[in-house]
Amino acid sequence: MSQLREECGVFGFYGSETCNVADFAYYGLYALQHRGQESCGIVVNDSGVFSSYKDLGIVNDVFTPQRLKDLGKGNMVVGHVRYATTGSNERGNAQPIVVNHIKGRMALAHNGNITNSFELRSELELQGSIFHTTSDTEVISYIITKERLSAPSIEQAVNRAMDRIRGAYSLVIMSPAKLIAARDENGFRPLCYGKMQDGGYVVSSESCALDAIGAEFIRDVEPGEIIVFDKDGVHSIRDHCGRAPHKMCVFEYIYFARPDSVIDGYCVHDARANAGAFLAKEHPVDADVVIGVPDSGLDAAVGYSKESGIPYEIGFIKNKYVARTFISPGQESRVDKVKIKLNPIRSVIEGKRIVLIDDSIVRGTTSARIVKLLRDAGAKEIHMRISAPPFLNPCYYGTDIDSKDSLIACKHTVSEIAEMIGVDSLGYLSVDSVKKIACPSGEKSYCTACFDGEYPTEIPSDTRKNRFEEKLPADKR
Repeated sequence: MSQLREECGVFGFYGSETCNVADFAYYGLYALQHRGQESCGIVVNDSGVFSSYKDLGIVNDVFTPQRLKDLGKGNMVVGHVRYATTGSNERGNAQPIVVNHIKGRMALAHNGNITNSFELRSELELQGSIFHTTSDTEVISYIITKERLSAPSIEQAVNRAMDRIRGAYSLVIMSPAKLIAARDENGFRPLCYGKMQDGGYVVSSESCALDAIGAEFIRDVEPGEIIVFDKDGVHSIRDHCGRAPHKMCVFEYIYFARPDSVIDGYCVHDARANAGAFLAKEHPVDADVVIGVPDSGLDAAVGYSKESGIPYEIGFIKNKYVARTFISPGQESRVDKVKIKLNPIRSVIEGKRIVLIDDSIVRGTTSARIVKLLRDAGAKEIHMRISAPPFLNPCYYGTDIDSKDSLIACKHTVSEIAEMIGVDSLGYLSVDSVKKIACPSGEKSYCTACFDGEYPTEIPSDTRKNRFEEKLPADKR
């Protein structure tokens, strides 16, 4: 993977009995750690009293046994792991956000990116709202709180808020008495729920978090749907369902999600294997061995091997204690991490014609370093195959590509990129095939705007990641 940053992961639990719910959140967030490694947070609800802790860092570092104990017991909990797609990486932007208002407290965790956040925030500020973060999640919290002043319930406030917010959002919201899950009308980001053996309910970005705490998967939250968990059971509000075409981000299957997760009815591992099989048909090559770049290239490599008949081998050993390379904020730091993250197995590589499978090339620097590792290990030929089409357009729905400036495919041809990263040949998956990896029949529709420029929603007026953090002009100081 070449320096593509992702979005966030959300988690929630509702139970009828008081227990150590922070432990559920801890293990759930641990399972979702791949979705964000900059910060994390947990909010526990004990009969309307909220206890929270959040900080920069990964789950295992932030939440020590003592900090989990200090959160106390409760019957509800909301958790979040974050990568900053709007707003900088600082402690104040960590989630969940906790809001105190006249009708009670609310905790909110968000995965995605609100495309009209700049307009909404400007409107709210003109009305006197004071923002404490630079995250678009706080905009959502203000909109919901404002609607709650006149709405008969928190879920109706969320329903009204969905009339105003645009873009990608999977939300987990906790009031003093209810847990609420909501997904945008297009269903850009995944969200599902399950049930514990003792009757408690779990909401998560991915099904792997349900597995981690022993919950049975029930179903995905549908695009536009609001699901309410309270003392009366589970209730669904479907006012926003069917208003827009289903446009799950296809990159959830290519890279973001864990391979053991099932999203919108399709196993992520199977989708990646399908991508590899399509690659083998579109870009065949004479070679001795197929290897994948750990971890997200491995499943596609298996698919390529099965379709082509070329043996699959483990070509790299990954240092499990090094975070994903894209997490590092500076290029120099990213390169340094690549040096210690992957080590080729010389006996597999030396003298061999290699098919190297990876999920994407964004800037090309990490790919070039990986190719050099193989050359140094004695590879005779290197034929790189990418299980996604070239990135040609910014993403406005929760992936950190806000301009074309850093996209290598916007500036160079495929042959030029191949020469730049040092491979003998380079092949990308076609747009037609990527739309079928999670649904070979082609029945489902996915967002592929980063590849083909066909955006499902209106493009935001201000696309800068740090648009809420610019310096104040001299005439306004």
